[in-house]
Formats: sequence, structure tokens, C-alpha cells
Amino acid sequence: MTSLVQYVLIRGDLARSLKWPSGAVIAQACHACVAVTHTYYSDPDTQAYLRDLGNMHKVVLEVPDEPALLSVVEALNQDEVPHVVWKEQPENIATCVAIKPSVKGAVSKYVKKFKLYGV
Repeated sequence: MTSLVQYVLIRGDLARSLKWPSGAVIAQACHACVAVTHTYYSDPDTQAYLRDLGNMHKVVLEVPDEPALLSVVEALNQDEVPHVVWKEQPENIATCVAIKPSVKGAVSKYVKKFKLYGV
């Protein structure tokens, strides 16, 4: 079976300059992961990813700020890469993006410039 990975991109400025608590930042990623799984539940890659729960592979990456996050979203939209942008409400602030579980090589060009997220 081909290895599937789910990329999650979180804004680093939420914790650093905006001083969000780490739990609030982690919650954003959790919301995005659930939303993308629900949205693309019937997708064959999502189903394969869910069938192998013990071997789920997620990569959580840090983007600097909202403009950088939205730049990735624009590229994903342009190439029709399935993803979900999570927005904190009621402020409507984009905080996180989760990409549907995919073959690593299929989405690496969108995320390779980012480092692992570190609080």
C-alpha cells in the first residue's frame, strides 16, 4: 500500500506574537483535521488512511502568519488540492489548513518550504 500523509499547517504567530495559549493553537489543528476528514470522508485516500488507524502519519508544519497561510491556500485552490481552511469564529481568522490525506509526493511542493511546528 502507498504511504499516505496528512499535512497540517498552523500559523506560528498565533503562539509567538499573538500569545495564544498552546491548547488553543492545538485545538485549531484538531478542528481542521476533523473538518477535512469529514469533508472528504468518501475519498479513497481518506478511507485508506482511516482503515489503518495505527499507522496514521501527520506532519504538522509552521507557517509564519496569516498572509503566508493564505498564500498556500491560494496555491492549493488553484491546483484543486482538497483541503480545509480552519477559521476561528466569530473573528473569521484563518488559523490552520489541513490537507486531505494524500500520497506524500502529490502535495509536498506546497509544504516543503515549511519547518515542523514548534511551540
